[in-house]
This record gives sequence, C-alpha cells and structure tokens, in this order.
Amino acid sequence: MTDNRKPNKLIHEKSPYLLQHTYNPVDWYPWGEEAFDKAKKEDKPVFLSIGYSTCHWCHVMAHESFEDSEVAEILNEHFVAIKVDKEERPDIDGVYMAVCQAFTGSGGWPMSIFMTPEQKPFFAGTYFPKHSGRGMPGFTELLEAISEKWESDKSVLLSSAEEIISSLKQKAPKGGRIDENLPETAVSLFRQSFDKVNGGFGNAPKFPTPHNLLFLMDYYKSEGSTECLHMAEKTLTQMYRGGIFDHIGYGFSRYSTDRYFLVPHFEKMLYDNALLMMSYTEAFRITGKQIYRDAAEKTAEYILREMTSPEGAFYCAQDADSDGVEGKYYVFERDEIINLLGRQTGEEFCSYYGINEKGNFEGKSIPNLLKNDNIDGRFESNLPKIREYRKSRAGLHLDDKILTSWNSLMIAAFSRMSDVFGEDKYLDAAVRAEAFIREKLSAGEGLFVSFRDGVRTGMGFLDDYAYYAFALLCLSKATGEEDFLTRAQAVCGKAVRDFMDEKDGGFYLSGRENDELIFRPKETYDGALPSGNSVMAYNLVLLSALTNDIKTREEASRQMEFMSAEAGVYPAGHAFFLLALSLDKNPPDVIVVVLKDEKEKDEIKSGLNRDAYVRFLNAPTEEYGFINGMTTFYVCGNGICRPPTNTLPQI
Repeated sequence: MTDNRKPNKLIHEKSPYLLQHTYNPVDWYPWGEEAFDKAKKEDKPVFLSIGYSTCHWCHVMAHESFEDSEVAEILNEHFVAIKVDKEERPDIDGVYMAVCQAFTGSGGWPMSIFMTPEQKPFFAGTYFPKHSGRGMPGFTELLEAISEKWESDKSVLLSSAEEIISSLKQKAPKGGRIDENLPETAVSLFRQSFDKVNGGFGNAPKFPTPHNLLFLMDYYKSEGSTECLHMAEKTLTQMYRGGIFDHIGYGFSRYSTDRYFLVPHFEKMLYDNALLMMSYTEAFRITGKQIYRDAAEKTAEYILREMTSPEGAFYCAQDADSDGVEGKYYVFERDEIINLLGRQTGEEFCSYYGINEKGNFEGKSIPNLLKNDNIDGRFESNLPKIREYRKSRAGLHLDDKILTSWNSLMIAAFSRMSDVFGEDKYLDAAVRAEAFIREKLSAGEGLFVSFRDGVRTGMGFLDDYAYYAFALLCLSKATGEEDFLTRAQAVCGKAVRDFMDEKDGGFYLSGRENDELIFRPKETYDGALPSGNSVMAYNLVLLSALTNDIKTREEASRQMEFMSAEAGVYPAGHAFFLLALSLDKNPPDVIVVVLKDEKEKDEIKSGLNRDAYVRFLNAPTEEYGFINGMTTFYVCGNGICRPPTNTLPQI
C-alpha cells in the first residue's frame, strides 16, 4: 500500500463515498463526459466501481486494491477508472446491477463493471481479492487478462457487450386484468419460507424487509389471517430481541448474518430504520402490545439523536466498521461493563443482555435479549453512560448525505407514529424534514437527489418522486392539512409526465431530466426498498380515493394492471404493490371537514376515527360548501357518500 497524498479527480465531489477515494493512487474519475472521452481518445476499456460509504466489503476492496500502488499502476495504464456512489446515482446502479446479475446470477456491492467507452459492459462482478485464492479470481490477474484481451481480440469483448445489452432491453410483460389471487399466493410463499423457531424468512443472511411484514399485517386485517399476524409478530419480536437491534444506542443494523437475528452486518441505514418504525408502529396499532411501541420509539430516539441534521433533515447511514474492524464499535467484553457499572450492576447488566466471557462475536459480545424471558427495561438508565463510553473507544463514520428518497421514508414513518401514538414530537420531526426537502431539494415540482455541504446534486429519479409523494400523503393523513395533499398531487403529476411509459405501462427509473444511459430500467421488484413502481401504484390508488379525480383513477388502474403482470412472476417479491392492491379493494373512509372556525380543528380531530383520512378545508369550495352556515362534514366510505352533516361523524 502507498500513502499517495496527491488527490485524483474525485476531490471536487460531495459524496462521502467518492471523497473516501480521493487520495487513492488510482486516477479515479467521477461519472461524466471527461472520463468517457478519455477512454475513447486513448482506446481503453472503462473500469466502473459502484459502492457506498458505509459498505464493509467496499472498504475491504479499497484497502486491498484501490490503495495499492501495484493495482493502481495497472488500472491507470490500461483502463479509465470511474467511481460511482450508488445512493447518488441509482440509475447507474440499476442499469449495471442488472448487468451484474445477468453475468453472475447475483449482485451486491462493491460492484465491478468492465465496459467499452460507449458504456456497454462486457464483464461484471462484485468484490475481488487482490490475488486469486479460495476459488475467487484475483483483481490483479483479472485486470491483466482483460487488458490483454482488449489488445489482442477486442471483437470478442464487443460482441459480448452487444449480447448483454440486447438481452436486457427485452420487453417486460404487458399489463392485463388484475390478478386478485396474488395476495393469497404471496402468503403461501411466505408460509413456505417462514422460520417458525427464529422468525424471519429463509436461512441466513436474514434481511428485515419490513414491507413484507406490513403486507402480512394488512392481510390479517383484511382477511382475518391470524397465521399472517403470527409470522409478522414472531419476526418483529425476534429482531427486537436480537443483536440486529442496537440495545445500547437503539436502531437496527442492515441485516443478520445468521438465522437467529443475533450477529448483524453492523451498518445502520436510514431507510431500514424508517420502514421498521412503520412496521412496529403498525404492529402496536393492531395488537396494542407495548414491545412494538418500545421498538418504534427507541428507533425514533436513535434517529433524532444521531441521524438528524441541525436543520431537521436525516443523514444516510452509519458505518459497520471502526478503525477498519467490522463491529468494533458495538461489541463488549464482560469486564468492560463491570468496570464501568460496578461489580453488582455490571454482572446483572451482562446477564440481562447476554454478555459473557466466551462472547458471541469474535470473542466479544453483542448485547441481545434472545435468551432473556423477562424483558422489563430495568437497565435503561445505565445506557447513556455506556453509549458515551463506547463513543470514547472508537469512532463511527457517518454518511451525512441527505437523500430525498430516504428522507421521505423517514418523514412517512414519523407521520405514522404521530398518527398512532399521538405524540407531537414525531409530527414536528416529519414537518421539519419535509420543509427541508421543499426548501433545499425542490425546484417547483421538480426534485433533486441529494444535499450535502450546502450543495444539492442530481435531478430526481422515480424513487425520489414516489417516496416524497408517499411522505406527503402520510403527512396529510397525520395532519389533515390540505397543502400536503395538494403537493402530493403535484409531485405525482410530475412523475407521471416525466417517468411513465405511455406505450407499455409502468414507470422508468430515470426521467426526462436525467442522463441517458444504455437503457432505461423499469424496476418493479420490492427488494431492500419498495420499488418506485409499487409506491406509485399505492400513491395513485390513495389519491384517487381521496380526491375522486377521474384522471388519477385511470392512471391508478393502468399502473395496477401493469404491476399485477409484473408481480405474477413472484408475488412475495412485490409486497408493497400488494398493499396498493389491498387499498384499491378496501378504500379508506374519507372525511372532508369544511371549517367555519379554524379554532375547532384540534377538538374535531381528536373526536374522529384515526383510521379515516381527514381533509380540513378552511373555506368552502364549489364541491364542499357549508350546511346551515356551520362547520360541515362530508363522509364517504365503502363506495357510498353520506349526506353532509353538521354533526361529528362516528365511523
């Protein structure tokens, strides 16, 4: 390894991930014309590396290869090297993730793509060690082989590139009639993979995938399936008890490396925590069990304490590594706790949280409650002291980008918590973050991808619009404020104009204002995050129910038909779309309140059913007027609208 302090061309970027590689000996370029023009002029292949700043294996490959002078020499001489932050450029990530999956059958980060100067890929993979071993090709040997092939028989590589591009451009199935059996089929698939002992689905690694749990709880509500509620509850309980939940500082890690939810991959992502806050809140709303409220509120406390900017927006992620060691920040030796808390309290604390001399992770212990049958929070007063202690032991990298899409999910989570728990602090957090997006990440109806260090970057992608509209609808539900509903309509309208495929249905990931890549992905699968197409289906269905707008109803129907065809391949992989399908089948009660005196609002709101969507109008409109010159209520539900009344409706 060499300590080269001469910066490369990433020095002027704002992404924490790109800035981590500024002083690599590799002559990195950001994605752009300069890099591709250089590749064309010098007739060199392009090496594209995609990752993110809190990615453990990205750090490993950077340390082994990108900080290494031998590797850098090969890359600099024979390739043009480009770095991309997947969180800033989901379009590039989406295109080349499809490529990687086509080549290898799987994908992940770091993603390593070899392509022509025209951006056409001919080889792909993920992490490569510096040298071959344990059945894995070495990065050094791979670079040399590709360089030699480019010089001696380039036509083979170009032919491979054309074949992969052709296969990826194949048309998806067109929409038709909505398949009403999709939810039942999804439940059957979840049933088959459910781990009855440990919760979760499938074997290790286990991802939270909270939208799957939201679907199962929704299916319980609509169909009365106690089995679905049990699968969701078992999973939520085990995750909260396990080491995937940070019992010292709160919040959830990315996923569990084992089937018990004990040993996590320690990075914490904003979006996971937002979706899990929604899931635990919904579980509390259905069951009234305090454990779910505790999980949601502790996670919210973590977000407000460690992941919130002074302006009220939310940061991206915290790293898995400290001082180059995964999990170092989070694990403890038994003697550390005893020395910190004293003998008696320390021993009791260790017993309560499963901290012992043997350890459960590389000789140290991840605090957990998996073997504790008496969870009562007796040591919570000790946690601030332990939090401060572990901060003093090691640092923890924070990716302080502010992403429109992920912030929107957190806004939605805080809005739902406010709606269910009735706590003003959660609504305040949601309103502040939405104001930040409106001020810093918006231009009229248009959105930007990210904000950092006073600079906003990138025109928004589908997920930015879909998630932001979803957040606005959740805020509208929590507050009844018409402004949030009006803005949600405008944002959805912009998404329809810029991203919708008028010919074949669905929405492209990139829109009219984004860069043109080798093809336009149209993502529908709900992976770690719900797809923009699923969320747009939900938004359009809800908007049509709230506004009775004919055009929105037509757009919703078309999107539902498109997504039904997509989901038919594997319904369990489209859980958020199935929530939209349920909403379409069981639209919510809608109450429009025309206020005579705005001072009445709080009292009226407290007396209305929290499950209903309420719209407060501060003045009569052509459609909604006063009756008897007094505050008037318009109620619609189950396809029927009642006569307007001056009496508080009981529904």
